Amino acid sequence: MADYSKMIEGLRRVFNSGITKSYEWRKKQLDGMLKLLEENRDKIAQGLKEDLHKSSLEAAVYEIDFCRNDLIETMNNLKDWMKPEKVKKGLLNIMDTAYIQREPYGVALVMGAWNYPIQITVLPVLGAIAAGNCVVLKPSELAASTAKILEELIPKYLDNDCVKVVNGGIPETTALLKERFDYIFYTGNTMVGKIIMKAAAEYLTPVTLELGGKSPVYVDENSDLNLVARRVTWGKLVNAGQTCIAPDYVMCKKELQEKLVEECKKAIDEYYPDPAKSEDYCRIINERHLNRVKKLIEGSGKVVIGGQVEEGEKYVSPTVLTDCKATDPVMMEEVFGPVLPIMPVNSAEEAIDFINKGEKPLAMYIFAKDHAVAQKFLDNTSSGGFVFNDTMMHAGLMSLPFGGVGGSGMGGYHGFHTFDTFCHKRSVLERKHGGEAMIAIRYPPYTEKKLSTIHWLTKKSPKSGGLLSWFGF
Repeated sequence: MADYSKMIEGLRRVFNSGITKSYEWRKKQLDGMLKLLEENRDKIAQGLKEDLHKSSLEAAVYEIDFCRNDLIETMNNLKDWMKPEKVKKGLLNIMDTAYIQREPYGVALVMGAWNYPIQITVLPVLGAIAAGNCVVLKPSELAASTAKILEELIPKYLDNDCVKVVNGGIPETTALLKERFDYIFYTGNTMVGKIIMKAAAEYLTPVTLELGGKSPVYVDENSDLNLVARRVTWGKLVNAGQTCIAPDYVMCKKELQEKLVEECKKAIDEYYPDPAKSEDYCRIINERHLNRVKKLIEGSGKVVIGGQVEEGEKYVSPTVLTDCKATDPVMMEEVFGPVLPIMPVNSAEEAIDFINKGEKPLAMYIFAKDHAVAQKFLDNTSSGGFVFNDTMMHAGLMSLPFGGVGGSGMGGYHGFHTFDTFCHKRSVLERKHGGEAMIAIRYPPYTEKKLSTIHWLTKKSPKSGGLLSWFGF
């Protein structure tokens, strides 16, 4: 195993030289990453095919082009993002200059996940570099082909003195977490997330944790069930359900189940007429996860669509379960597979109560014709993201921060938010040598007159649009 202490010392030495803070260095690295993605599309797509049986479309849209578009957004706006952010001032600081300076933390550790091994791994690296950090990248060893490709390509396209790739499993990860980093960005499951946070606490290292959870779907009785089925089954079956924001389970009134299942079957038959032979349908990452999903199917509800498992092929057919109960195994953990449980509820209020009894989910999906139904869930629940009448589409909007809350994680990224995540927001106040007479009232000895003057200068009042509001009061 490599000496990670020396590697990180070297990265910190380079960072302290100031080379990564310049716009020119950052831009050069982003240019390099763009070339990496554009010149190696086929190679990356082949790695994704080997790891997850991803189709060329999923490899392009959800991995390579997803990163490319985020990268272009960053390149187009980086100069503006790097500029100091002016802030409002009060009367006491009217002659001062005050702003927020976004600065890199130093040496960042990015730990990727296997389910989207390019998107989830590359995006945080882009943001860390754009913010001026040195980076240690640890891809997931479960997506072995893609991890090997990243290990091979990144040193060819990026500054090898500032960006390092570490491949390996639990021993390598454990060794890395013993080192001191200035920021840690982790994507994965909650159990490991807790381990990451404990390790970070040793050095008070700030973290972003992109975790998961059971993202619920609620279907109102007045919904268009054909539309619901098409959008929910699409979200569930992309990447064979191995998406952190995939719709995890559906809640609806019992009388909707039969019709909803009919519509789900139509949608599945249209999307994947023969999923076992389809080039568009992904596979489960490994046998261990396949057996986990198999047990969820066998111990929960009633199989009304699918249910087939082929262990040698790491294949689980698109599956729908009905009449699931809160105590069923499939309702006790994140599914992370192509299995859609339907749990009957009597009302929106019952659904809200069920959601609130569990961990806060990474996403929530509400289908209804009446916006008031969605508003009820929005006002009375908490989740990382919230989508009305669709699934997963919020993740593609760069202007929205993507992230969790509570058990589904902390922090957010995508677009500017990734850059911002890897920046320390430094508060800066610049004051001239003059003006001493104005601020002399702060010095002892204290008098009633000084107190009265300070009180007048610093007192906040409700905004009324008057003169004082011009000065931030």
